[in-house]
Amino acid sequence: MQAIQIDRYSSEISPIQRTLPTLTISANEVLIKVVTAAVNPVDLLNMTGSVKLIQPLSLPATLGNECSGIISKVGKAVTGFKPGDRVFTRLPMEKIGAFAQEVAVSQEAVAKIPDFYDFDTAAAIPLTGVTAYQALIEELAVSPGKTLLIPGGSGGFGQMAVPLAKELGLKVLVTGNAKAKQHILELGADQYFDYRKENYWDKVSNVDYVIDTLGANEIPRELSVMAKGGRLVSLKAMPNYAFARNNQFAWYKRILFGIAGYRLDHLAAKQGKEYRFLYMRPDGQQLTKVAAIMAKRKVMPALDPHYFDLEHAKEALELVKNGHPNGKVLIHIAQA
Repeated sequence: MQAIQIDRYSSEISPIQRTLPTLTISANEVLIKVVTAAVNPVDLLNMTGSVKLIQPLSLPATLGNECSGIISKVGKAVTGFKPGDRVFTRLPMEKIGAFAQEVAVSQEAVAKIPDFYDFDTAAAIPLTGVTAYQALIEELAVSPGKTLLIPGGSGGFGQMAVPLAKELGLKVLVTGNAKAKQHILELGADQYFDYRKENYWDKVSNVDYVIDTLGANEIPRELSVMAKGGRLVSLKAMPNYAFARNNQFAWYKRILFGIAGYRLDHLAAKQGKEYRFLYMRPDGQQLTKVAAIMAKRKVMPALDPHYFDLEHAKEALELVKNGHPNGKVLIHIAQA
Protein backbone atom coordinates (compact mmCIF):
# COMPACT_ATOMS: atom_id res chain seq x y z
CA MET A 1 0.00 0.00 0.00
CA GLN A 2 0.99 3.64 -0.41
CA ALA A 3 1.60 5.74 2.71
CA ILE A 4 3.06 9.10 3.74
CA GLN A 5 5.80 8.77 6.37
CA ILE A 6 8.49 10.63 8.26
CA ASP A 7 11.82 9.13 9.32
CA ARG A 8 12.67 11.70 11.97
CA TYR A 9 11.24 14.67 13.79
CA SER A 10 11.85 17.89 11.90
CA SER A 11 10.56 21.44 11.60
CA GLU A 12 10.65 21.02 7.82
CA ILE A 13 7.67 19.60 5.97
CA SER A 14 9.37 16.80 4.05
CA PRO A 15 7.21 13.68 4.20
CA ILE A 16 8.10 10.63 2.13
CA GLN A 17 5.69 8.56 0.07
CA ARG A 18 6.46 4.87 0.41
CA THR A 19 5.13 1.50 -0.63
CA LEU A 20 4.50 -0.53 2.54
CA PRO A 21 3.32 -4.10 3.08
CA THR A 22 -0.40 -4.71 3.43
CA LEU A 23 -1.38 -4.37 7.09
CA THR A 24 -2.35 -7.27 9.30
CA ILE A 25 -4.94 -6.94 12.05
CA SER A 26 -5.30 -8.38 15.53
CA ALA A 27 -8.44 -10.07 16.81
CA ASN A 28 -9.81 -6.77 18.15
CA GLU A 29 -9.03 -4.64 15.09
CA VAL A 30 -10.68 -3.73 11.81
CA LEU A 31 -8.91 -3.02 8.53
CA ILE A 32 -10.20 0.14 6.87
CA LYS A 33 -9.77 1.11 3.24
CA VAL A 34 -9.18 4.84 3.66
CA VAL A 35 -11.31 7.04 1.42
CA THR A 36 -10.52 10.46 2.93
CA ALA A 37 -8.03 11.63 5.55
CA ALA A 38 -8.15 14.98 7.29
CA VAL A 39 -5.12 17.17 7.95
CA ASN A 40 -4.86 18.84 11.35
CA PRO A 41 -2.43 21.06 13.26
CA VAL A 42 -1.62 18.04 15.44
CA ASP A 43 -0.12 16.39 12.36
CA LEU A 44 2.41 19.21 12.23
CA LEU A 45 3.10 18.78 15.95
CA ASN A 46 3.64 15.07 15.35
CA MET A 47 6.16 15.90 12.61
CA THR A 48 8.18 18.27 14.77
CA GLY A 49 8.04 16.13 17.90
CA SER A 50 6.42 18.94 19.86
CA VAL A 51 3.94 16.53 21.46
CA LYS A 52 6.19 13.47 21.73
CA LEU A 53 5.91 13.42 25.52
CA ILE A 54 2.15 12.93 25.08
CA GLN A 55 2.01 11.20 21.70
CA PRO A 56 5.37 9.58 20.89
CA LEU A 57 5.89 8.11 17.44
CA SER A 58 7.75 4.94 16.57
CA LEU A 59 9.87 6.14 13.66
CA PRO A 60 9.59 5.78 10.75
CA ALA A 61 5.93 6.64 11.21
CA THR A 62 2.96 7.06 8.91
CA LEU A 63 1.27 10.42 9.44
CA GLY A 64 -2.42 11.22 9.84
CA ASN A 65 -4.73 11.19 12.85
CA GLU A 66 -8.28 10.96 11.46
CA CYS A 67 -10.00 9.47 8.43
CA SER A 68 -13.11 7.95 6.95
CA GLY A 69 -13.38 4.80 4.88
CA ILE A 70 -14.85 1.35 4.36
CA ILE A 71 -14.12 -1.72 6.47
CA SER A 72 -12.47 -4.42 4.35
CA LYS A 73 -11.72 -6.96 7.08
CA VAL A 74 -12.58 -7.56 10.75
CA GLY A 75 -10.72 -9.45 13.47
CA LYS A 76 -12.26 -12.55 14.99
CA ALA A 77 -13.14 -10.76 18.24
CA VAL A 78 -14.79 -7.76 16.55
CA THR A 79 -18.48 -7.23 17.20
CA GLY A 80 -20.75 -4.57 15.73
CA PHE A 81 -18.77 -4.06 12.53
CA LYS A 82 -18.56 -5.98 9.26
CA PRO A 83 -16.86 -5.63 5.88
CA GLY A 84 -18.54 -2.91 3.82
CA ASP A 85 -19.45 -0.68 6.77
CA ARG A 86 -18.82 3.04 6.26
CA VAL A 87 -16.78 4.17 9.26
CA PHE A 88 -14.69 7.02 10.59
CA THR A 89 -12.13 7.29 13.34
CA ARG A 90 -9.65 9.37 15.25
CA LEU A 91 -6.87 6.80 15.27
CA PRO A 92 -5.34 5.63 18.57
CA MET A 93 -2.44 7.91 19.47
CA GLU A 94 0.05 5.05 19.52
CA LYS A 95 -1.04 3.85 16.09
CA ILE A 96 -1.73 6.81 13.82
CA GLY A 97 -1.38 6.48 10.05
CA ALA A 98 -4.40 7.93 8.24
CA PHE A 99 -2.30 9.19 5.31
CA ALA A 100 -2.29 5.74 3.77
CA GLN A 101 -4.45 3.49 1.65
CA GLU A 102 -5.44 1.43 4.68
CA VAL A 103 -5.36 1.57 8.46
CA ALA A 104 -5.62 -1.12 11.12
CA VAL A 105 -7.46 0.19 14.15
CA SER A 106 -9.02 -1.11 17.35
CA GLN A 107 -12.78 -1.41 17.13
CA GLU A 108 -13.07 0.78 20.25
CA ALA A 109 -11.85 3.79 18.24
CA VAL A 110 -14.21 3.33 15.28
CA ALA A 111 -17.77 4.53 14.66
CA LYS A 112 -20.23 4.10 11.81
CA ILE A 113 -20.83 7.15 9.66
CA PRO A 114 -24.41 8.48 9.87
CA ASP A 115 -26.24 8.33 6.53
CA PHE A 116 -26.42 12.15 6.59
CA TYR A 117 -22.66 12.44 5.92
CA ASP A 118 -20.48 11.57 2.95
CA PHE A 119 -16.90 10.39 3.40
CA ASP A 120 -15.33 13.85 3.03
CA THR A 121 -17.55 15.48 5.62
CA ALA A 122 -17.23 12.52 7.97
CA ALA A 123 -13.43 12.73 7.89
CA ALA A 124 -13.64 16.24 9.36
CA ILE A 125 -15.58 15.21 12.48
CA PRO A 126 -13.70 12.73 14.72
CA LEU A 127 -10.84 14.78 16.17
CA THR A 128 -12.66 18.04 16.87
CA GLY A 129 -15.96 16.33 17.68
CA VAL A 130 -14.58 14.00 20.32
CA THR A 131 -12.34 16.77 21.68
CA ALA A 132 -15.44 18.93 22.21
CA TYR A 133 -17.28 16.03 23.85
CA GLN A 134 -14.46 15.28 26.28
CA ALA A 135 -13.97 18.96 27.09
CA LEU A 136 -17.64 19.46 27.92
CA ILE A 137 -18.56 16.13 29.51
CA GLU A 138 -15.37 14.93 31.17
CA GLU A 139 -13.25 17.97 31.95
CA LEU A 140 -15.88 20.65 32.55
CA ALA A 141 -18.72 18.34 33.67
CA VAL A 142 -21.18 20.96 32.43
CA SER A 143 -24.68 21.52 33.79
CA PRO A 144 -27.65 22.85 31.79
CA GLY A 145 -28.43 26.54 32.16
CA LYS A 146 -24.84 27.61 32.78
CA THR A 147 -22.59 29.73 30.56
CA LEU A 148 -19.70 28.61 28.38
CA LEU A 149 -17.16 30.90 26.72
CA ILE A 150 -15.02 29.71 23.79
CA PRO A 151 -12.37 32.32 22.90
CA GLY A 152 -11.16 31.68 19.36
CA GLY A 153 -14.11 29.41 18.73
CA SER A 154 -14.84 30.42 15.15
CA GLY A 155 -12.91 27.59 13.47
CA GLY A 156 -13.32 23.85 13.12
CA PHE A 157 -13.43 23.19 16.85
CA GLY A 158 -16.19 25.74 17.40
CA GLN A 159 -18.27 24.16 14.65
CA MET A 160 -18.40 21.00 16.76
CA ALA A 161 -18.38 22.50 20.24
CA VAL A 162 -21.17 25.06 19.80
CA PRO A 163 -23.96 22.68 18.68
CA LEU A 164 -22.86 20.09 21.22
CA ALA A 165 -22.90 22.68 24.01
CA LYS A 166 -26.37 23.83 22.94
CA GLU A 167 -27.55 20.21 22.96
CA LEU A 168 -26.33 20.06 26.57
CA GLY A 169 -28.39 23.14 27.49
CA LEU A 170 -25.64 25.73 27.82
CA LYS A 171 -25.59 29.42 27.03
CA VAL A 172 -22.68 29.75 24.58
CA LEU A 173 -20.47 32.80 24.00
CA VAL A 174 -17.86 32.74 21.25
CA THR A 175 -15.09 35.07 20.09
CA GLY A 176 -13.63 34.92 16.59
CA ASN A 177 -13.30 36.63 13.24
CA ALA A 178 -16.04 38.59 11.54
CA LYS A 179 -16.23 36.17 8.61
CA ALA A 180 -17.38 33.29 10.79
CA LYS A 181 -19.91 35.23 12.89
CA GLN A 182 -23.07 34.37 11.00
CA HIS A 183 -22.20 30.69 10.71
CA ILE A 184 -21.41 30.28 14.40
CA LEU A 185 -24.63 32.09 15.36
CA GLU A 186 -26.57 29.78 13.05
CA LEU A 187 -25.02 26.82 14.87
CA GLY A 188 -26.60 28.11 18.06
CA ALA A 189 -24.17 30.50 19.74
CA ASP A 190 -26.03 32.99 21.94
CA GLN A 191 -23.48 35.77 21.61
CA TYR A 192 -20.50 36.37 19.31
CA PHE A 193 -17.67 38.85 19.74
CA ASP A 194 -15.58 40.01 16.77
CA TYR A 195 -12.13 39.94 18.33
CA ARG A 196 -10.94 42.83 16.15
CA LYS A 197 -13.66 45.13 17.40
CA GLU A 198 -14.62 43.92 20.87
CA ASN A 199 -12.80 42.82 24.00
CA TYR A 200 -14.86 40.05 25.56
CA TRP A 201 -13.23 40.69 28.94
CA ASP A 202 -14.84 44.14 28.98
CA LYS A 203 -18.33 42.75 28.33
CA VAL A 204 -18.51 39.32 29.95
CA SER A 205 -18.52 38.23 33.58
CA ASN A 206 -19.51 35.32 35.82
CA VAL A 207 -18.83 32.71 33.14
CA ASP A 208 -19.08 29.17 34.49
CA TYR A 209 -16.91 27.38 31.94
CA VAL A 210 -14.19 28.29 29.44
CA ILE A 211 -12.67 26.20 26.66
CA ASP A 212 -9.35 27.83 25.78
CA THR A 213 -8.19 27.40 22.17
CA LEU A 214 -5.69 30.27 22.13
CA GLY A 215 -2.99 29.27 24.61
CA ALA A 216 -1.30 30.35 27.82
CA ASN A 217 -1.11 34.08 27.06
CA GLU A 218 -4.91 34.32 26.88
CA ILE A 219 -5.65 32.43 30.08
CA PRO A 220 -5.34 35.38 32.52
CA ARG A 221 -8.07 37.21 30.55
CA GLU A 222 -10.22 34.09 30.40
CA LEU A 223 -9.92 33.55 34.15
CA SER A 224 -10.81 37.19 34.77
CA VAL A 225 -14.33 36.75 33.35
CA MET A 226 -15.10 33.54 35.24
CA ALA A 227 -17.19 33.11 38.35
CA LYS A 228 -15.61 31.63 41.46
CA GLY A 229 -15.79 27.87 41.28
CA GLY A 230 -15.56 28.05 37.49
CA ARG A 231 -13.57 25.58 35.46
CA LEU A 232 -11.31 26.23 32.46
CA VAL A 233 -9.97 23.56 30.13
CA SER A 234 -7.23 24.42 27.65
CA LEU A 235 -6.60 22.66 24.37
CA LYS A 236 -3.42 24.60 23.68
CA ALA A 237 -1.66 25.82 26.84
CA MET A 238 0.40 23.75 29.28
CA PRO A 239 -0.26 20.19 30.43
CA ASN A 240 -0.30 19.94 34.23
CA TYR A 241 0.11 17.33 36.93
CA ALA A 242 -3.59 16.43 36.97
CA PHE A 243 -3.47 15.74 33.24
CA ALA A 244 -0.47 13.43 33.62
CA ARG A 245 -2.01 11.64 36.61
CA ASN A 246 -5.40 11.15 34.96
CA ASN A 247 -3.72 9.72 31.86
CA GLN A 248 -1.55 7.41 33.99
CA PHE A 249 1.70 8.77 32.63
CA ALA A 250 5.05 7.67 34.06
CA TRP A 251 6.28 9.38 37.22
CA TYR A 252 8.84 11.52 35.41
CA LYS A 253 6.19 12.90 33.06
CA ARG A 254 4.00 13.73 36.05
CA ILE A 255 6.88 15.74 37.48
CA LEU A 256 7.62 17.46 34.16
CA PHE A 257 4.01 18.35 33.46
CA GLY A 258 3.49 19.37 37.08
CA ILE A 259 6.29 21.90 36.72
CA ALA A 260 5.07 23.04 33.28
CA GLY A 261 1.52 23.66 34.43
CA TYR A 262 2.24 25.01 37.90
CA ARG A 263 1.88 28.69 36.97
CA LEU A 264 -1.55 28.22 35.43
CA ASP A 265 -2.72 25.89 38.20
CA HIS A 266 -1.63 28.45 40.79
CA LEU A 267 -3.14 31.40 38.91
CA ALA A 268 -6.52 29.68 38.70
CA ALA A 269 -6.50 28.36 42.28
CA LYS A 270 -5.64 31.80 43.66
CA GLN A 271 -8.92 33.03 42.16
CA GLY A 272 -10.96 30.07 43.37
CA LYS A 273 -11.12 28.55 39.89
CA GLU A 274 -9.75 25.41 38.28
CA TYR A 275 -7.38 24.91 35.36
CA ARG A 276 -7.36 21.75 33.26
CA PHE A 277 -5.63 20.57 30.10
CA LEU A 278 -7.03 18.24 27.44
CA TYR A 279 -5.34 16.16 24.76
CA MET A 280 -8.17 14.07 23.41
CA ARG A 281 -8.10 10.29 23.35
CA PRO A 282 -9.92 8.27 20.67
CA ASP A 283 -13.29 6.83 21.64
CA GLY A 284 -15.67 5.28 19.12
CA GLN A 285 -18.69 5.35 21.44
CA GLN A 286 -18.24 9.06 22.07
CA LEU A 287 -17.80 9.66 18.36
CA THR A 288 -21.07 7.84 17.71
CA LYS A 289 -22.87 10.14 20.17
CA VAL A 290 -21.29 13.28 18.73
CA ALA A 291 -22.07 12.29 15.13
CA ALA A 292 -25.70 11.56 15.99
CA ILE A 293 -26.09 15.04 17.50
CA MET A 294 -24.36 16.70 14.55
CA ALA A 295 -26.52 14.80 12.06
CA LYS A 296 -29.69 15.63 13.99
CA ARG A 297 -28.78 19.32 13.96
CA LYS A 298 -27.64 19.06 10.32
CA VAL A 299 -24.21 20.44 11.15
CA MET A 300 -21.92 20.48 8.11
CA PRO A 301 -18.24 21.11 8.98
CA ALA A 302 -16.55 23.54 6.63
CA LEU A 303 -14.25 21.82 4.13
CA ASP A 304 -11.42 23.59 2.35
CA PRO A 305 -11.99 23.47 -1.43
CA HIS A 306 -8.39 22.63 -2.40
CA TYR A 307 -8.03 19.10 -3.74
CA PHE A 308 -5.14 16.93 -2.53
CA ASP A 309 -4.30 13.27 -3.01
CA LEU A 310 -1.51 11.23 -1.40
CA GLU A 311 1.01 12.46 -3.95
CA HIS A 312 0.32 16.01 -2.77
CA ALA A 313 0.24 15.41 0.99
CA LYS A 314 3.16 17.80 1.45
CA GLU A 315 1.15 20.63 -0.11
CA ALA A 316 -1.81 19.79 2.14
CA LEU A 317 0.40 19.99 5.23
CA GLU A 318 1.90 23.27 4.01
CA LEU A 319 -1.57 24.75 3.58
CA VAL A 320 -2.43 23.90 7.18
CA LYS A 321 0.86 25.33 8.41
CA ASN A 322 1.30 28.45 6.31
CA GLY A 323 -1.93 29.08 4.44
CA HIS A 324 -5.37 30.19 5.45
CA PRO A 325 -7.54 27.13 4.82
CA ASN A 326 -11.23 27.75 4.47
CA GLY A 327 -12.26 24.72 6.52
CA LYS A 328 -10.79 21.29 7.13
CA VAL A 329 -8.05 20.30 4.68
CA LEU A 330 -8.61 16.84 3.20
CA ILE A 331 -6.48 14.26 1.41
CA HIS A 332 -8.48 12.10 -1.00
CA ILE A 333 -7.04 8.60 -1.04
CA ALA A 334 -9.57 6.30 -2.73
CA GLN A 335 -12.92 6.32 -4.45
CA ALA A 336 -15.83 5.25 -2.25
